[in-house]
Amino acid sequence: MTTPDVLRPVLGAIAVVWHQDQVLLIQRKTQPNAGWWGFPGGHVELGETAMQAAVRELFEETGVRAQPLEYLTNIDVFLRSETGDGTGAVHKQYLLTAVLCRYESGTATPADDALQARWLPVAGLEDHGLELIDQVAEVARLAHIVQERHT
Repeated sequence: MTTPDVLRPVLGAIAVVWHQDQVLLIQRKTQPNAGWWGFPGGHVELGETAMQAAVRELFEETGVRAQPLEYLTNIDVFLRSETGDGTGAVHKQYLLTAVLCRYESGTATPADDALQARWLPVAGLEDHGLELIDQVAEVARLAHIVQERHT
C-alpha cells in the first residue's frame, strides 16, 4: 500500500558560534534567503543530533571547528506562496534548532552554501548594513547572555 506524499516540516540546525564577543555569520548562496546573512547551518541528517548537525554544517560552510555547548532556542520558519500580503499558503516549513557553540579553530572561509563568512560584534549587529535573516539579531543577543555561563 502506498501512502500519499505528505508535506512535513524540515528539521534544521544552526551554529551560533561565540568568539571574542563576536558571532560568525554567513551570506547564503542558495535559497531560501539567498544573499541574506544568517548563521551557518542546514538539515539534520538521519541518525545525528541537532548539536552534531550544527557543528558539521558549520565546518562544511566555513571551515571553522567549534564545540556545541547547549541548545539556545527553536525558530519556526514558514515559506509561503506569493500573495503580496504574507497570507499565502505554506509550501515549506522549517524548525531550526539554534545551538550555542564555542569556537575551537579555523579561519572563517566561505564554502558550500556560503558566499561570505564574517565575524561580527553582537552589539549593533543591525547597524552593519547587512540584510539579516529574521531573528538573527535576537538569537545573537540570546547567545551573548547564555554564553556567560560557559566562560
